Amino acid sequence: MSLPATKLDAILARHTAVLERLSNEHDAETIVALSRERAELEPVVEAIALWRKAESEAHDLHHVMMDQTADAELRSMAEIEIIPAREALAQAEHAIKLLLLPKDAADERSVVLEVRAGTGGDEAALFAGALFRMYQRYADLRRWKVEVLSESEGTVGGYKEIIAEIRGKGVFARLKYESGVHRVQRVPDTETSGRIHTSAATVAVLPLAEDVDIKLDDKDLVIETMRAGGAGGQHVNKTESAIRITHVPTGLTVMMQEERSQHRNKAKALDLLRSRVFDLERQKLDAARSADRRNQVGSGDRSERIRTYNFPQGRVTDHRINLTLYKLPQVVEGEALDELIDALITEHQAALLAEEQDA
Repeated sequence: MSLPATKLDAILARHTAVLERLSNEHDAETIVALSRERAELEPVVEAIALWRKAESEAHDLHHVMMDQTADAELRSMAEIEIIPAREALAQAEHAIKLLLLPKDAADERSVVLEVRAGTGGDEAALFAGALFRMYQRYADLRRWKVEVLSESEGTVGGYKEIIAEIRGKGVFARLKYESGVHRVQRVPDTETSGRIHTSAATVAVLPLAEDVDIKLDDKDLVIETMRAGGAGGQHVNKTESAIRITHVPTGLTVMMQEERSQHRNKAKALDLLRSRVFDLERQKLDAARSADRRNQVGSGDRSERIRTYNFPQGRVTDHRINLTLYKLPQVVEGEALDELIDALITEHQAALLAEEQDA
């Protein structure tokens, strides 16, 4: 895949046009839209400038090398310098190719993170709790904001289910690869014989939907109020603050009882429902788009086993890219999670580049 000169020229022309419009625009909404487009274009414009500079330097050195009338020492220096110059040109070209790859429109969004205990009973709930803390710490390192929407604790700790919003720039781009079944192999604290147990938890990462993405029609919703259950003192037994909403067209149901206010529970339930409906629509589109795609980093299928955390051996293995890190403590602390995510992104980009090349 060579760089398409006409496309690069079109990008530069559009960037110039956006800058000119911004300097003369007075409408607030248009300014916001143009500013967003400028922010998207500028990394590509900068990469094009670097590529053209590298191309010019490599071309000049090649010309000196081929010039039989040039000084021998000068030609010798050019032969030495052209090696790193060609490497810089290749790197600049690769950077542009990555920037020109099709973007996931949801990459910059915040997310709804859902972690549920799978097979393994109490141990699965404890593992689900460990996974959620891993994402919480990872979010803290990236200065993202985490808000728990709903939680159901396990009998000996951890969670049967926990749902949270993680807000920040580009959250979905990093965490979307976490959707799937995570498996743990370790000796539970309650195990007296030292036998290793295997349990699992399921992670779902949904891009946070806005009102403009999904319109929830009142006639499609069945809204029920009920008394909240669980801890909370006398209050939960006296007021019907819990909300359950069913979206009739899709059959999706959400329940929210974390807040004492029925109004806040309803607002949170609608946000969560909106994101689940949005995710369902995205999955349908993705399935259609990737029907003939051979190279994918996972399918995003919630039932797909994606990663194993082996505590006795201190290793984490991502089965989609056959990557094993002997950094289990650092991964579960969120500190080395980027190594796995970066490798998944690189593999995904390589698959997209291969598709572009075939096309």
